[in-house]
Amino acid sequence: MTARFKIALITGAGSGIGREMARHAAKLGLDLILVGRTEASLIETREMVPEARVSLVVADVCTVEGRATIVAAAGDTLDYLVNNAGTLKVGHLADLDDDALARMVNTNLLAPIALTRDLIPALEAAHGRIVNIGSVFGDIAYPFFAAYSATKFGLRGFSDALRRELSGRGIGVTYIAPRATRTAAQSEFSALVEPLDMALDCAEEVARDAWAAILDGRRESFPKGKERFFVKVQRLFPSLVDKSVGAQARAPQTLAALKSVSEM
Repeated sequence: MTARFKIALITGAGSGIGREMARHAAKLGLDLILVGRTEASLIETREMVPEARVSLVVADVCTVEGRATIVAAAGDTLDYLVNNAGTLKVGHLADLDDDALARMVNTNLLAPIALTRDLIPALEAAHGRIVNIGSVFGDIAYPFFAAYSATKFGLRGFSDALRRELSGRGIGVTYIAPRATRTAAQSEFSALVEPLDMALDCAEEVARDAWAAILDGRRESFPKGKERFFVKVQRLFPSLVDKSVGAQARAPQTLAALKSVSEM
C-alpha cells in the first residue's frame, strides 16, 4: 500500500511567519495547504517551495464561507493545522476604534477557535496536531498592546483547554509563543522597539524553532533569551513585571514614540 503523505494546513501563509512555516514544512517533506486572503501572496509562497505539493486556498478565515472553503480543501484527514493568521494594532486603548478591536478579536482568537472546531474530525482521523501561533504577549501583557495581548492570552487559554478536552483522542496541541518578529507587521510597532527594549527575531528562526517543538510533541514553545525568564517571573511574581513594564510605559521616550505610532 502506498504511504500517505502528511499534510500541513497553514493560515496566513502569504507572508511573515506563515510563509516561513510553509518553507520549513516543505523541507520536512510535508504536503501543504496554504491559506490566505490574497492569491498573489500565496503564489509567491508556493514559488518558494518547488519541492512540495501545494494547494492554495484563497479564503478569509474570519467568515463562515471562508472556513467552509478551507475545510473542504483539507478533506478527510489532516496532520497539522497551523493557526497562524493574525493582525495587530497598537496604541492607547482609548484611541482604538471598534473596527480595530473587532479585527484583532476575530482574526487572532475567534477564527482559530472556529476553524479548529471544524477540522477536528480530519485531525482525529490522522492523529494530527493543532498548532496555535500565539505570542510572548500572551503571557506578558504589554501596555499599548492591550487588545492584542488579550487575544493572545485567549489563544493560550484555548490551547490549554483544548489539549485537555482532546486528551485520549489522538490529537496533540502545541502553543507557539514567539517574541516580536521582523515581518510586515513590524511597521505597526517599530517606533516602540527601542523604548520598550523589545528583541526581534527573524521569521525564519521562529518557524524553525516552531517546527522543532511541533515534531517533538511539546505543549508549548517560547523563545530563547530573557523573554523565557520573564514569562516565569510573570507567572510567579506578576507585580514585579507590573513595576518594570509600567515604568517603561510611563517613560518620556516611550510616550514620544507612541505619539508617532498614533499619527500613522
